[in-house]
Amino acid sequence: MDHFDYRDGHLFVEDVPIADIADAVGTPFYCYSSATLTRHHDVLADAFAGRDVLIAFAVKANSNIAVMNTLARRGAGAALVSGGELRRALAAGVPGDRIVFSGVGKTRAEMGLALDAGILQFNVESEPELRTLSEVATARGITAPVAIRINPDVDAKVHQKITTGLRENKFGIEWTLAPEIYAHAATLPGIRVVGMSVHIGSQLLDLAPFGQAFARMRDMVFRLRRDGHQIDILDVGGGLGIPYDDQPSPGPEAYAAAVFDGLGDLGCKLVLEPGRMIAGNAGVLITRLLYRKEGALRTFYVVDAAMNDLLRPSLYDAYHHILPCRRPSPGTVNIEVDVVGPICETGDTLARQRSLPPMAEGDLMAVRTAGAYCAVMASTYNSRPLVPEVLVADDRWHLARRRLEIDDLLALESRPDWFGGDGGA
Repeated sequence: MDHFDYRDGHLFVEDVPIADIADAVGTPFYCYSSATLTRHHDVLADAFAGRDVLIAFAVKANSNIAVMNTLARRGAGAALVSGGELRRALAAGVPGDRIVFSGVGKTRAEMGLALDAGILQFNVESEPELRTLSEVATARGITAPVAIRINPDVDAKVHQKITTGLRENKFGIEWTLAPEIYAHAATLPGIRVVGMSVHIGSQLLDLAPFGQAFARMRDMVFRLRRDGHQIDILDVGGGLGIPYDDQPSPGPEAYAAAVFDGLGDLGCKLVLEPGRMIAGNAGVLITRLLYRKEGALRTFYVVDAAMNDLLRPSLYDAYHHILPCRRPSPGTVNIEVDVVGPICETGDTLARQRSLPPMAEGDLMAVRTAGAYCAVMASTYNSRPLVPEVLVADDRWHLARRRLEIDDLLALESRPDWFGGDGGA
């Protein structure tokens, strides 16, 4: 469920007309619904009610501070993979003891920042990282709480670019090596083992791979406890999928049942890392039709949003529903169009052969399910500045990130002094 719907023929987000925001901030822009964010968080929390569970929102899905603060106010923590994401989470009001830090390439500086913030745990992904963290923590006179991320060699059956739990993936420690890594961790100064972590991929629409990973995790917990290790926290990662193109997707209750079946009797605190499930359907990308171009074989809707604003279709061949912000008249006959952006790449295509109503230059469109892995993946390719992000709550809206201007980009650069003068030829 989301809070984007038509009223009197116009698309609204909660109680705000999309067109009003477009008139104020221009296009393209991202728009997020507070009601959808909080509802998705609360539905997941309800599915795990009565258990010791931390919902740590995956910052990589949507790192906007206003979005994270909306969730932090509901009690959510943060799951992050960089020092920059840590700074954002803290700025959004997430307490350090509700933060978990994953990622295969944590630097010493990032480790130090996280230690100073008093995070709940580091999800360590290699033995060299474990040794480095020991050195950083010892130098600070701090003990680092650590969970070892195991790689269970489970096929999540998702796009190859978003699977993370296979032996050939870069993530985690091969599960059969876990006992010796835990034994080594127990000997290191500045390290306190608190748990175990696993994450097998993103956009899972089948719960079976979760069950396989949790079974392997469960067996490892028993083995490690027999070896004398204290395992108090189980981070089960994220990955629960959502419907982009009307595919059926498991709900929070079914997911919770899978977690409880596999791990619920181990007496551990559970950490969940949802991102897409909470934020995906809470956002849209609003774009304006620039030109209707009749090609030799296809009709193109050339819009002002591009692959630098929304990379998923180009990167993953991802599908996003697109709908006009003004509802078509009854009886309107749709046409097949390619929705493309202005960037000089054939890959700058948001949708191919999509059935849409005839539209006029200047009309607005909404690209759905754009609240996760969209704005965060944007770039300034073709020197196109990053677009605004807007957060709506009831009948109010807030410019959560202003539109950057080309002058903002140019201000980051300079010419070498050896050019002399004004730097001309």
